[in-house]
Amino acid sequence: MNPAGGAINRRMITISIMLATIIQALDGTIANVALPHMQGSLSASQDQITWVLTSFIVAAAIATPLTGWLCDRYGQKNVFLSAVAGFTLASVLCGLSGSLAQIVAARLLQGVFGAALVPLSQATLLDINPREKHGSAMAVWGMGVMIGPILGPTLGGWLTDSYNWRWVFFINVPVGALAFYGIWRYIRAVPGARKMSFDGFGFATLSLSIGALQMLLDRGEQNDWFAAKETWVEAIVLALSFAYFVAHTALRPAGKSFFDYRLLKNSNYVSGLLFIFIVGLVLYASRALTPSMLQSLMGYPAAVAGLVTAPSGIGTMVAMMVVGRMVGKFDLRLLLGLGFVITAFSLWQMTRYTLVLSRSDIVWPGVIQGLGLGLVFVPLSAATFATLSPEMRAEGTAIYSLIRNIGSSIGIAMVQTLLVRNTQAMHATLAEKITTVNPSLLDNLATPAAAAALNGEITRQASMIAYVDDFWLMMILTLCVIPLLLLIRPPAKQAAPVIDHAAME
Repeated sequence: MNPAGGAINRRMITISIMLATIIQALDGTIANVALPHMQGSLSASQDQITWVLTSFIVAAAIATPLTGWLCDRYGQKNVFLSAVAGFTLASVLCGLSGSLAQIVAARLLQGVFGAALVPLSQATLLDINPREKHGSAMAVWGMGVMIGPILGPTLGGWLTDSYNWRWVFFINVPVGALAFYGIWRYIRAVPGARKMSFDGFGFATLSLSIGALQMLLDRGEQNDWFAAKETWVEAIVLALSFAYFVAHTALRPAGKSFFDYRLLKNSNYVSGLLFIFIVGLVLYASRALTPSMLQSLMGYPAAVAGLVTAPSGIGTMVAMMVVGRMVGKFDLRLLLGLGFVITAFSLWQMTRYTLVLSRSDIVWPGVIQGLGLGLVFVPLSAATFATLSPEMRAEGTAIYSLIRNIGSSIGIAMVQTLLVRNTQAMHATLAEKITTVNPSLLDNLATPAAAAALNGEITRQASMIAYVDDFWLMMILTLCVIPLLLLIRPPAKQAAPVIDHAAME
């Protein structure tokens, strides 16, 4: 392979696989704003329409661990092409759906086929770049992954308002077609090694535990958690299935179980899983809190809330472009530490939020948080896979993506639960101060309308305090993870040879 051709192919491969990454990342959030329109069109209740979101999340979570075995069996290129084609076709089916059952089934297919896109794009970028360029490659990959949470709600709202909700899914068709052509044209097919045997029991128990966890997190709040029998059933299924999975995996020889436990012997990789869990928790939890705070407490329209929160994504992309060039020149642990400190500082700024905020008060902490997370994301990916052998990358990147998504689900469920409970607790505390003994409050309690208005204001104040408490929690979690950076071993200075098996000759 001549250098010029290799450079051209490397660029085209990068463009192609990032298109595939973007459509998968977008579909995790793009449908959120279209749900009310879907609900009316499909004659679904409020509880039923949320299955459009949860079906995608659960299917993707269950299918993600399959990526490593599928690549070993059928080859990375074939799996990639099948995933892109299946995801695009499922998007068409989503757009054509005429009932709730049809769109939920189509979203399940989307999740199954889309599960492999993000880990395969990461593995391919690592494969086609030498080790000294892994930082830049992970910066590109990180920007693709981050586009989804940033552009998803805004693009989804524009498509829904300008056309209809079906275009939220049809938009994937041209992008998917371009990605499919690029992968087919520029990535060379390599036969699967077929070293891994399919561990049906391991896959079944892991899938059951992941599915039970997702269902518990998605439905726990509306079921009042362990006050409902459903939550107990999900928790028991999770505990039993995961215990069976761990015992089964430990008793089987390496390479014969569904999960290769040799990954856990790599300290950098295990540390990376811990950190990406925290990143997923903080990133998605804070981005789930801020828009709801702006709309419910401050009366921001959805479009304006999207505009003032979008700059955080710009901060992330800027940081990724800069830090990609710094990886390999500085100790990765220093870059990670700086990123976590900046992220914690932004969360501290958010703990100072009140009911009276200017738009700049919202934009700048978001931009700073974006910068911090961008500084974390790239060196963390480089450090996690720096000492992992190439043949274990497909499975390693799949588990990495799975842990990030689980962290996100747990983070969102945790902050939403604390938000509801802290709001109730603070409302009770503030309401204790409102008595007829206080002469200054007598006029506010003179009529039912005045009393209702006063109660509404107490609820707003209690909610604001609860949001601030959530930001405090995330800041403390971010600071607590910094000492754990000592667990990461700096990668060797020498450059690894270029692994170009994914590029065309």
